Amino acid sequence: MISYEPLFRTMKEKGITSYKLQKMGFNRATYYSMKCGKSVSTKTIDLLCRLLDCHVEDIMQYIEENDEKTR
Repeated sequence: MISYEPLFRTMKEKGITSYKLQKMGFNRATYYSMKCGKSVSTKTIDLLCRLLDCHVEDIMQYIEENDEKTR
């Protein structure tokens, strides 16, 4: 599963609110989709990296899910 928790930490560290991110040109609906854990395109990740001047790992991370069915 992909988690966007690093994005929210990065924004907090840089003092950037969702409102400020929107003013920088990031779609507010896309931001809220990410808050809900929905998938986004690599173009969206690229835009966030440019706007926040950060790396992909500062935006998202992979978290392995435990699959109980395979046990």
